[in-house]
Amino acid sequence: MSVLLYRLGRLAYGRPWYVIAGWLVVVSTVVALLAVNPVKLSNDVRIDGTPAQGVIDDLTKSLPEASGGQGMLAFHVRGGGRIDGGQSHAALLAAVDAVYGHDHVVDPRRALARELAKGAKSPLLQAQTAVAQAAGQPAGDRPPVALQDDGGRPVPGVIVSADGYTALMQFQFDQQTYELPAGTIESTVRAAQRQADRAHLDVLPSASMMELPEIMGVGEVAGVVVAAVVLLVTLGSLVAAGLPLVIALMGVTVGVGGTFTLSSVFEIHSLTAVLALMLGLAVGIDYALFIVTRQRRLILVQGLDAHEAAGRATGTAGSAVFFAGATVVIALVGLLVVGITLLTTMALAAAATVAIAVLLALTLLPALLGLVGERICSDSARRRPQQHAPAAAHTRATRWGSLLVRHKYPALAAALLVPLALAVPALGMKMGLPSGASYNPDTAQRQSYDVVSEAFGPGYNGPLLVVIHSSDAGRPLSPAALAAVTSDLQGTKGVTSVSLAGMSSNGTTAVLSLVPGTGPNDDGTKDLVTAVRDKSAQIGDRRGVRFGITGFTALAIDVSDRLADVLPLYVITVLGLSLMVLLLVFRSVVVPVMATLGFLLSIAATFGIITAVFQWGWLQALFGLDAKAPVVSLLPIIVTGVLYGLAMDYQMFLVTSIREARMHGDAPLQSTVTGIAHAGAVVVAAATIMVSVFAGFIFNPQPMIKQAGLALAAGILIDAFVVRMVFIPATMALAGEKAWWIPGWLDRLLPDLDVEGDTLAQKIPLPRPAPQRDDRTTQNV
Repeated sequence: MSVLLYRLGRLAYGRPWYVIAGWLVVVSTVVALLAVNPVKLSNDVRIDGTPAQGVIDDLTKSLPEASGGQGMLAFHVRGGGRIDGGQSHAALLAAVDAVYGHDHVVDPRRALARELAKGAKSPLLQAQTAVAQAAGQPAGDRPPVALQDDGGRPVPGVIVSADGYTALMQFQFDQQTYELPAGTIESTVRAAQRQADRAHLDVLPSASMMELPEIMGVGEVAGVVVAAVVLLVTLGSLVAAGLPLVIALMGVTVGVGGTFTLSSVFEIHSLTAVLALMLGLAVGIDYALFIVTRQRRLILVQGLDAHEAAGRATGTAGSAVFFAGATVVIALVGLLVVGITLLTTMALAAAATVAIAVLLALTLLPALLGLVGERICSDSARRRPQQHAPAAAHTRATRWGSLLVRHKYPALAAALLVPLALAVPALGMKMGLPSGASYNPDTAQRQSYDVVSEAFGPGYNGPLLVVIHSSDAGRPLSPAALAAVTSDLQGTKGVTSVSLAGMSSNGTTAVLSLVPGTGPNDDGTKDLVTAVRDKSAQIGDRRGVRFGITGFTALAIDVSDRLADVLPLYVITVLGLSLMVLLLVFRSVVVPVMATLGFLLSIAATFGIITAVFQWGWLQALFGLDAKAPVVSLLPIIVTGVLYGLAMDYQMFLVTSIREARMHGDAPLQSTVTGIAHAGAVVVAAATIMVSVFAGFIFNPQPMIKQAGLALAAGILIDAFVVRMVFIPATMALAGEKAWWIPGWLDRLLPDLDVEGDTLAQKIPLPRPAPQRDDRTTQNV
């Protein structure tokens, strides 16, 4: 491996424009495809095979007009006053007209007019009357009332709070929100706001009307800027620091851009693009940093020219980059065993972006180094007295390694206690999907949630849908059957109200809107969904119908249950595959096991941190947050895969340096110190960069992205600085020579991957170093 990559590095260095031209063709192709295929992203969380998703799919076939995206607007009088009288009433009616008259919004008044023309024979009107009589008044001390127009007729889809200060409008788009033309949701809200401003009414869209999140905002840019500063400090040269940034940006352009080109063929969730962007930036910078740092050390310490140093850096550090990237790809592709389409697209997009980052680091980076030439090391760096690595006994990294070796027991105890203490909150972790309560108070989504909760009750923020079908195919549902089912549902504990939301033209399918008494992510709402499902068969048999329940909370319950079921299988699959890779690379049984145990500490601490911050509200002010919410259901399995792959990156670079020192003759304890001296500073810099990039996403307004950013930033922080820089060296020192134990029969079976470059050194010996100014040495390169 090392010889092959050495030759590849030298070839790219010697003919840089050929390699650069090839990558420019790739970028141009991606840009051209994006120009002819507009980006089409989704915010929809679809989990096939779950009860709630099955009800939605069934409704799409039987009642397509009721399967479009949900819209909800809260109207509130600024400074108090009633909304259902005078100028406010007129402005509210005008705003409702503006929304119903907007493109892609379904106007129920047209269907109602057609039904009214049928008179008493209308199945819809008969069903409405039967359901309303069976449901009675909504539960609560102050039930809402329907908004009336100037003629005293109720306005479909709009209710007014009992105090008259707030109105709630619920409507549907003719397509799912992610399928709507860009700007449709924003223009719908603006149309309502223009009319509402006449009477100083606030228009507050719900979280269901959230536009696609920004893929790259101020926080994300700030993270990249911090990464650039760390690169400059680490490498001490603008030219050297700029190369990893070029590699990372090129990688996300090809990886994320390539994902976007497929959005017209496959449904791509917005989180898919964000995850690929996160990983592409982070690993792209880190992988290039490892190779550039190795090249500079070969130039400044061993006196090689830039061409030879680039080839050898690609052969040695590049080998570690290759296998580090392989572990990330394996961890991500392992998500395919879960069998959830949403996670599959996320995994494949992120894995492809990581693979592209590896390929760029092994080809484009040496080519760029060829353009830079000897300028990769500044004149001031070359004038400094040079030091051979074995004598570097006084660097900070060496002192840290020596301290860990001398005090391995206290270090090991601290490395165990810190993650375990941070993991305690994870014992109370609850999972769900983001609602309006998950947004910060300064957002319209959170304000809408709070206003609706106060005026109507928290359940109106997440009404459930009960889809009822006639048991006899082709026979319409009778008003008596609908009334009976409504009465049964209304009598269920936790139900605030039941109303008819829609009916198919042939009368065989009806949709009831069921408003719970608790919020979307409250335990009471989950208990209600479970109760309705438990007695659905009994009610259906008794009333001659079949029905199912769906909606935000029902879907959240199903997602959480499904992911909890598949998480163990995923973890076992990933750990098994990655242990095989680590066994091949390190030719040791103990080292892969230690690496895996360290990862388990990291992931437990990560789950504890996100539970404490998001669910309990601890330290939220530190991150600019102000919203308690459950942990996003998708997050644990995504973070497990991503963090495992990235954790193995640092394991690969750190332990490869330790093994290299051991193979070059250092005693077991000294090889640990030497390995930390060579790789410690680079691992710390790389981890700082990755934490900075991930942390930038904490400030994204979308709750799912916010939680993913904090989880990955916290996970890398714990894994790099506690597990890899304390736990692993301490356990290596404790194990001594046994750390490299492997059964003889297994050693003979395993291929020699030569990650450390011994075969390269034997086949292509190092050239004589260039003459130095003097024999003095320096400690840092």
